[in-house]
Amino acid sequence: MSNVPLLPVPVLLADLVTLQPGAVVSRTLVKTGGGTVTAFAFDTGEALSEHSAPFDALVIAIEGEAEVSISKTPHRVKAGDILRLPANEPHALKAATPFKMLLVMIKA
Repeated sequence: MSNVPLLPVPVLLADLVTLQPGAVVSRTLVKTGGGTVTAFAFDTGEALSEHSAPFDALVIAIEGEAEVSISKTPHRVKAGDILRLPANEPHALKAATPFKMLLVMIKA
């Protein structure tokens, strides 16, 4: 995981994090008491195992496609889509293609 700060200049979303073969890469862009914004890149087939969080989160798809399950219900997410992950509900993600996303967690 990288925590290189996001500078106050325009950046292409796709350039926030770089895909790596066989890996999940993340970069924390913002981390405050109110929440976090993290960019992720998943190679095809890479996944985040089922877990839950005490706060709502938003998945904002940048490139590619992934299956995101919420309480065992699958949702296909593709570039340009946004999906809310409700607080305290189990969720998981598996990349169907090389996939990039922003995860915005709201701690409120």
